[in-house]
Amino acid sequence: MKKHLLLFASTTGYQIRVFAEAARHVGAEVTLATDRCHIMDDPWGDRAIPVKFDRIAESLEVLRSLKLRVDGVAAVGDKPAVLAAEAAAMYGVPFHPPAAARACHDKHAARELFQAAGMLVPRFFRAGSEDDAARAPYPCVLKPLGQSASKGVIRANHPAEFAAAFRRIVRMGEKDVQVEAYIPGREFALEGLVTRGRLQTIAIFDKPDPLEGPFFEETIYVTPSREPEAVQRSLRETTQRAIAALGLTHGPVHAELRYNEQGAWILEVHARPIGGLCSRSLRMADAVPLEEMILVHACRGDVSMAQLDGPASGVMMIPTPMDGLYRGVDGVERALAVPLIEDVAITATEGQHFVPPPEGSSYLGFIFARGETPEEVEEALRRAHAELKFEFAAVLETVKPSS
Repeated sequence: MKKHLLLFASTTGYQIRVFAEAARHVGAEVTLATDRCHIMDDPWGDRAIPVKFDRIAESLEVLRSLKLRVDGVAAVGDKPAVLAAEAAAMYGVPFHPPAAARACHDKHAARELFQAAGMLVPRFFRAGSEDDAARAPYPCVLKPLGQSASKGVIRANHPAEFAAAFRRIVRMGEKDVQVEAYIPGREFALEGLVTRGRLQTIAIFDKPDPLEGPFFEETIYVTPSREPEAVQRSLRETTQRAIAALGLTHGPVHAELRYNEQGAWILEVHARPIGGLCSRSLRMADAVPLEEMILVHACRGDVSMAQLDGPASGVMMIPTPMDGLYRGVDGVERALAVPLIEDVAITATEGQHFVPPPEGSSYLGFIFARGETPEEVEEALRRAHAELKFEFAAVLETVKPSS
């Protein structure tokens, strides 16, 4: 009998297509549970089950009424991961516990758990108004509690900047703001799988661009890390401690960390895989995509021997240079001609409104490279990006930004 995976996702994007292809490759089936309109009859033709990620009980009742046979669950995105955790508990299949998934989606709750576990934690508190500038340690970083992709994350170096940053975040519609002492150091991402609470590291990504503020838009990820083994070991061990503190037990994790002379600091841990198209930078042996490994793991398969294929790889998330309506791009063929570049995927569509950070969190596309060394991969990504020239038009007031 074929294994059956229930996949929770907010959009029908690249990762969903890869999951579907992975299921075909391993002889499994995938059913989608998405936040599509429940009134329209299968508008995307994907036979997805309509759910609402902010209405857990209602969505679980919809799933319960369908009497599905479910062998495993997976999630693409932070909000979908919370519902996936609740569904896994309902079906009795392995995944991260609901409380752990919720903590991953709440920066304040996560910080409290890290602090209780004795981890390196910056001074932090929840801000209720711009008057809390008097309480803040400087420099500090203000963060919306439930956002990701660095949306709304702003550094403040003094009270006037704190007040301006707080007002800016509130204008985004965010009511809950966390304030943290700024953590200096180099930044990294760790991609892994958790089985019975134990971390299996798939990749450690260097983020070679300095992320010092005032905003923190991510651009380049390169693996393997160029850091000494002692630093990499500290990153792995710190992520394992964070996993234990949060109570994560089974499934993918994506962690963000900083490292300085004091050691490794966990920034965030997400109960889901790396977002967007970035997973294409990770190719397992025999060209197996990350999503196929996640599917097998979700259905209790053994992936303990999985290893990355190739010496070095990387991705550039193409940043948004200005507020405007996307009109087009020139230079894709030139970028593709740069040695070591595997693909240039422009995901922006004509007429789409883009806003730079901190209000925006969408990228124009992704550049992928593979080579012998991380240094060569990073250089190729930068050279390819330099070939791209994007065109934007002015925005009318009635146009809403992409999110």
